Amino acid sequence: MTKIRVRFTKHGAIRYIGHLDVMRYFQKTIRRAKINVSYSGGYSPHQIMTFAAPLGVGLESDGEYMDLGIEDEKPDTKTIMNALNEASVPGIRILSVRVLPEDAGNAMASVFASSYEITFYDDKKNLCPDKQKVKELIDKTSALEHMIYHKETKKTSRDIDLKEFIYSLYLKDDDNDKPTICMTINSSSSDSIKPGFVMEFMCGLDNITLPVNSLQITRLDMFINNENGELISMGDIGAIS
Repeated sequence: MTKIRVRFTKHGAIRYIGHLDVMRYFQKTIRRAKINVSYSGGYSPHQIMTFAAPLGVGLESDGEYMDLGIEDEKPDTKTIMNALNEASVPGIRILSVRVLPEDAGNAMASVFASSYEITFYDDKKNLCPDKQKVKELIDKTSALEHMIYHKETKKTSRDIDLKEFIYSLYLKDDDNDKPTICMTINSSSSDSIKPGFVMEFMCGLDNITLPVNSLQITRLDMFINNENGELISMGDIGAIS
């Protein structure tokens, strides 16, 4: 069995389907594309695939990853990419296919961090801060030694220091009147945080309340953390064949 890594986008209406539906979608797309996929053994065989950190419902992405086992010893990655795109739907686009080395960790276990771009949805109540205000908030946030945030999940409720899990935070330098916040944060299985946590904390410094669904969040990419402590795009691992 050969392992390949597929990078794909998730945009438009498709962003409202959850992770399990994405898995079922790709199972059907792989069959339509006639990819020579590998199956598990046993009485209920299934396609051998793993995904990196699931994307929240409503978020868009340019950097989603799926690892797939295939039976071809020397796969043609360009042919596989084209076949998947031809069998795909609007909103999901295959950006690259790479053959993984034998010692590569699977997508789910490997992901360490994710990068995001965040903007404010247009509205008639002028809730979106201007670029200068956002820059001031980012500067104020970056100057803090600690960023204590109360994180609640289905199983736990605790205070965490967001500062430990933010690797970059800045205002995008462009000509757009609307501010675009860029950040790279931890996405590992043990210490992951959400971009909404950072935005909520940052806006709270100036008593700005974020209305529900006021943020447009796009995941740009996901990264591993190599032995030198460097963040490497998961899409740069492996080879095109």
